[in-house]
Amino acid sequence: MAFIKMCGLQDDATVDLAVELGVDAIGFVFADSPRRVSADRAARLRARVPEGTLSVGVYVKMTLDEIVATAKAANLDHVQVHDLRSADDVRFLHEAGLTVIRAVNTGGAEALSDDFGADLLLVDGAVAGAGRTWDWQDRSALPAGRWVLAGGLTPDNVARALTTSGAWGVDVSSGIESSRGVKDPALMRAFAAAVRAAAA
Repeated sequence: MAFIKMCGLQDDATVDLAVELGVDAIGFVFADSPRRVSADRAARLRARVPEGTLSVGVYVKMTLDEIVATAKAANLDHVQVHDLRSADDVRFLHEAGLTVIRAVNTGGAEALSDDFGADLLLVDGAVAGAGRTWDWQDRSALPAGRWVLAGGLTPDNVARALTTSGAWGVDVSSGIESSRGVKDPALMRAFAAAVRAAAA
């Protein structure tokens, strides 16, 4: 069964539905975005997530100190960072007790050549969070082993994306929205069902 992360959740109802659907991880966005939540709101939502489901803070253009402070305030122990610069950055976050997902954009092989010691690699499209598909077919340009595919995934294409790319898991946000930043329960259900059908 592929790992499923639903990202950009902002309210009780969508968090509760994601939990009901049995997703593996729920993402709370702290970057500048229509999906952005405060640390206080993320903490309240985090309290609804059961043990065994990961709660992940998503960060872009924030300092390491800001990442740690926000994660602690929201009671998160997993962080997804889109602009890590070195293994020293990852080490700093590890020393703060955080599990690190390194998020990279396609278009630069050098970005995939070193995970900096992160715990997991997430590969997004050319523009992080834009919800745009990209070429998943050239496996020579993709990482080996356990990694998460993001970028333009929907209930209609996620099964093909998993099969084509060989990804271990998937991350979705805009593909389960009725409008930008607004999650759609029917699309959330359809996405989870499509991933499970692909793994069957």
